Amino acid sequence: MERLNNTRGALGALQPLGSAVRLNLAGAVRTRLRGYTGWRGAVNTAYDPLDPATAAQPFDAYRALHREGRVHYNPKRATWILSRLVDVRAALRDTDRINSSQGVTRIRMAADLVVLTDGEKHSTLRKQVQPAFTKRALDSWRAIIEEVAEELVDRVIANPGCDVVSELAIPMPLRVIAGLLGVPDEDIADFRRWSEGAVQIINFTPTPGGIARVAQSARATMALRRYLLSQLGRGHLKGSETVLGRLLEHNTDGTLTDAQLFYIAVLLLIAGNETTTNLLGGMFDTFATYPDQYDRLRADPDLIPMVIEELLRFLSPIQNLYRYTCADYQVGDVTIPSGSRVLLSFGAANRDPEAFDDPDSFRVDRNPRVHVAFGYGAHMCLGAPLARMEAEAVLRQLVSRVKGIAAAGPTSWSTNSSLRGPTRLPVRLKTV
Repeated sequence: MERLNNTRGALGALQPLGSAVRLNLAGAVRTRLRGYTGWRGAVNTAYDPLDPATAAQPFDAYRALHREGRVHYNPKRATWILSRLVDVRAALRDTDRINSSQGVTRIRMAADLVVLTDGEKHSTLRKQVQPAFTKRALDSWRAIIEEVAEELVDRVIANPGCDVVSELAIPMPLRVIAGLLGVPDEDIADFRRWSEGAVQIINFTPTPGGIARVAQSARATMALRRYLLSQLGRGHLKGSETVLGRLLEHNTDGTLTDAQLFYIAVLLLIAGNETTTNLLGGMFDTFATYPDQYDRLRADPDLIPMVIEELLRFLSPIQNLYRYTCADYQVGDVTIPSGSRVLLSFGAANRDPEAFDDPDSFRVDRNPRVHVAFGYGAHMCLGAPLARMEAEAVLRQLVSRVKGIAAAGPTSWSTNSSLRGPTRLPVRLKTV
């Protein structure tokens, strides 16, 4: 009971984010209590995505999931697990029975946000956001993306043995997003600190440390909220080429409030910041591990767009997200009861041997068009084109200027259960 009260207190810190956010602790407790008898028909598993060692190196666990069966259940976490590509794609499509309306993390919550709605409400909210991600908008940001990519690759070339995560993978998307949101250079340090804190909400664990981290994340989110609302209040973003400026331009009926614009900015941070950092850092680790594939790419740079897709499949910067069933959900011979928490394992699905030949190998000539690195269906990630543009800009710089990528020390990997990427990777780039 004491732990439950502490949980309520920490999660209550999220309430100031807006009255639209509603946490469903009672539903979470019901799921956990019922979960112990709900696993029949599935394969009972000890696989735990919250285990730090598993989160850092999950691939043995994925291979075991693929060997053992189609539907798994972890009684300790009261969580069902889908790991086959066909099942993950089907679940992402079936928003009538298994959806995002109770959240996409282990914390149950509801809000009028794109990522937390389905059906007509989701379509309406997505249309409000779409003007920021049209081809015209993306093309207008290409120059800043290429400029930042060139500058940061210059920095890594000039500092052999430097940590490419801190020197390139972190600042690249952060500077791009700061530019797209209209954050001035003098505010970027604060913006980075608040942004990195805010996205940690996705990694909640029901432990004293996890509860403390949620409270810290809530405080960072509130600081970010105050800052962005202040920026909007000054009025200088209206008419600008920023994301928020474009949305204000299309907001002719006044339906987008400043609070909603803030949520859109946070969505962009989550969708386009750490995920892109993970993709960029993982790119360097992959080419250091597969130098023959980098040589093949340099010989045929036209493969770059397809290679980005293979990197997304191979790395899966978003390893998993949660859904909750709002009706009994059938997968093969197994019925997942209504009200259940379901982990959709993007990382495992993208390594599914029934979908990809030799899935644990990286190949620049593979065309993995069915991967789910950015989701699938109605919830396909809005920030996906931006992440692809950034990765392509960096890769074109490398292919034209660097003939070899070598690790100068071991790679350290994050232990975030959902967002996986290198946290430290010293590299040396051998220039042409």
